[in-house]
Amino acid sequence: MSNATPVTTANFDSEVLKSSTPVLVDFWAPWCGPCRAVAPTVDALATEFAGRAKVVKLNTDEESDIAVKLGVGSIPTLMVFKNGEMVERVVGNRPKNELAALLTRHI
Repeated sequence: MSNATPVTTANFDSEVLKSSTPVLVDFWAPWCGPCRAVAPTVDALATEFAGRAKVVKLNTDEESDIAVKLGVGSIPTLMVFKNGEMVERVVGNRPKNELAALLTRHI
């Protein structure tokens, strides 16, 4: 089980856009090998940043409307949201230190 909170269309606004802390969103799908490869890093960041930032996962197969709206063309895509706005985006499996630095910049 993941340490990152799953988000859906129903709770994306409340969990991501209206969050009082920065949010790292992992856009993924079960069939995506690079998504599975980055998953342990995303889970570790969820634990490390608990209380300072949120880390959530959005399954693009199940929630394609949000992915399309945000221009997700490849997965994994990781976005940082702050104050309801997307402030950074990276595509592909990235090392933990790079993703931690990405999130730290917005805390």
